[in-house]
Amino acid sequence: MAHEQILVVDDEQKVLKSIVDILRDEGYRVSGVGDGNEALRAIHKSPPDLVILDIWMAGIDGLATLGAIKRIHEELPVIMISGHGTIETAVKATKLGAYDYLEKPLDLEKVHLAVRHALDLHRLEWENRSLRETLDRRYEIVGEGKAIRMLREQILSAAPSNGRVLIRGESGTGKELIARAIHRNSARSDKPFVVVNCAAIPEELIESELFGHERGAFTGATGQRRGKFELGDGATIFLDEVGDMSLKTQAKVLRVLQEQTFERVGGSEGLTVDVRVIAASNKDLLEEIRRGAFREDLFYRLSVIPFEIPPLRERQEDIPLLARYFLQSFCQEYGKPEKDLSPEAMELLVEYQWPGNVRELRNVIERLAIMVAARTIQPLDLASSLRRGGPKREVWSTPDGTLRDARSRFEREFILRRLEESQWNVTKAAERLGIERSNLHRKIRAYGIEGSGR
Repeated sequence: MAHEQILVVDDEQKVLKSIVDILRDEGYRVSGVGDGNEALRAIHKSPPDLVILDIWMAGIDGLATLGAIKRIHEELPVIMISGHGTIETAVKATKLGAYDYLEKPLDLEKVHLAVRHALDLHRLEWENRSLRETLDRRYEIVGEGKAIRMLREQILSAAPSNGRVLIRGESGTGKELIARAIHRNSARSDKPFVVVNCAAIPEELIESELFGHERGAFTGATGQRRGKFELGDGATIFLDEVGDMSLKTQAKVLRVLQEQTFERVGGSEGLTVDVRVIAASNKDLLEEIRRGAFREDLFYRLSVIPFEIPPLRERQEDIPLLARYFLQSFCQEYGKPEKDLSPEAMELLVEYQWPGNVRELRNVIERLAIMVAARTIQPLDLASSLRRGGPKREVWSTPDGTLRDARSRFEREFILRRLEESQWNVTKAAERLGIERSNLHRKIRAYGIEGSGR
């Protein structure tokens, strides 16, 4: 049984009754009115899912009624019907926003088909709007502190241009969130937002991922594949953790930025693309340039418009807003009763240093939304590390001992901080420390960090 509501508008009572009866037999909920003014009152009172509207009626005619409907509910599908229409009338109705145009006497099969297709389209558009609203909420930038207000102003200034953007911030600060906001407010917002996580793609595959490949280009390349730059033609491409690219790949990306052309791996045909590049990194790329790990010319190509996202510990005023926002969102998502945080619990969240930034806060709140049965979250519900106030350490707080002891204490604390900042990713921590991964593993064991830190 269909649940869609259909409104039929026709001043010929026999035709009106016939259409209403036919559609009711199909299981639709149908109501009928005899003129345009009645139709507008009915739509204002309870908007239907579809309107079937006669063009030639006494008083306000169908085209005028159609225009009024579209001004009230632009998305509402309307099927026009007419006993003596012309091509000119049909074109005018289409320009005013009619979904379809049927001539009398009505063909039963055509009516069924037009109604079904119109309702399917209306349902699909509703689902798309709902999905967009959900995504907008998911990628909403939450916060009212000075730093976030400045970021919002930067986004609104940078978005309308095609200028390349480089976003710098620690892991978990929301670099992709900023990139999506720039895309959403740009002229390319109706095109895809193509994400490439440069840190997650193995070196031997990243060129194929970015530029695509031809059949037989390498072992396993059984067919032609389009890369991210090709898929992002006319759109926005987001190069996340661009500092993790090899120098070889950096050179190829630089060429795309300079010439807007590239070849697929194993190919010789030059492909031209129009992409807006937004890049992000949790590394200090100027330091990477000094180390010889990042190309200076690529850095300046990418950082036409630089963004700097402060860590969460530097914008504590936003923590209560973020915590309540995440808590409400997760309670809705998991069908849990609405919860709140006690003042004491909130104070602990604000005092904690959040080495994992907003991502860590989001994960903590998600666990609380799922696991805490009470309506008010108390300090005891928080993890012990949060109750202790988090990783607030003073390296020189215990000055006793020899210089060697002090150096060891400093090294242990420094390594521990880098591990926390890298979310316990040893490879990333080793890169930030400037030492070999195997050397870092030895120091972790020597200082007993692994057992106490995780």
